[in-house]
Amino acid sequence: MKADVYQKVTDKIVADLEKGELTWLKPWSAGNMEGRIVKPLRHNGQPYNGINVLMLWGAAMEGGFLSPFWMTFRQAKEMGAHVRKGERGNLVVYANTITKTEEQDDGSEEERSIPFMKGYTVFNVEQIEGLPEHYYTKPEPIIDPAQRIDHADIFFTNIRADIRHGGNSAHYSGGTDHVQMPVFESFRSPEAYYATLAHELTHWTKHKTRLDRDFGRKRWGDEGYAREELVAELGAAFLCADLALTPEPGEDHAAYIQSWLR
Repeated sequence: MKADVYQKVTDKIVADLEKGELTWLKPWSAGNMEGRIVKPLRHNGQPYNGINVLMLWGAAMEGGFLSPFWMTFRQAKEMGAHVRKGERGNLVVYANTITKTEEQDDGSEEERSIPFMKGYTVFNVEQIEGLPEHYYTKPEPIIDPAQRIDHADIFFTNIRADIRHGGNSAHYSGGTDHVQMPVFESFRSPEAYYATLAHELTHWTKHKTRLDRDFGRKRWGDEGYAREELVAELGAAFLCADLALTPEPGEDHAAYIQSWLR
């Protein structure tokens, strides 16, 4: 089951990349969201996290769903509602660890944490009939965009990375351990600036004093480079989701990722 869940998630991301359509990057284009960035929500209003955000954003785009709420068949039934006949659910995953006690060769016992992942199916509330009215309510007007950007400034400042501005290139320099960004005014929108910064700061996490991430890159554009760019694209999407910003992928990065997949 674990391998099957991993494979389903991987297949979905690879399929999007090969088509050049990262479906998780445009969940706010639906009419009634009025530009609001909303993470997918469980039936109790708690947001999904991690890869589930991307999976359900993509599912919402493909299905044309406007609501951020998702729930299982059983949860809908417990509220006296029902999934419409013929509707197809979407995969979400749950990851955790279990502790197992193992006997060693010398007769002693040792506890070992074993990670596991399981998948289950959820439906968007627009696939369900008979739910309480608040599940179908149109979202409130969005807050002032400038306020969201202020939050982003506070977040990125508190990371305490060495972020330098100037020139026409956005990149992370491992040798000097700093992120280089063009000046804010040179971007086509505030969101484009913050999305680019999120991408480069995800690269910043690979430093040996942080996550020590190394995919064996030997040259520009090779498989190691493409793997790292995929991590940065996903990392930027996660950060933008939490900061209510519109992620904008770099076309050159996507091209390298797609060429590696082929």
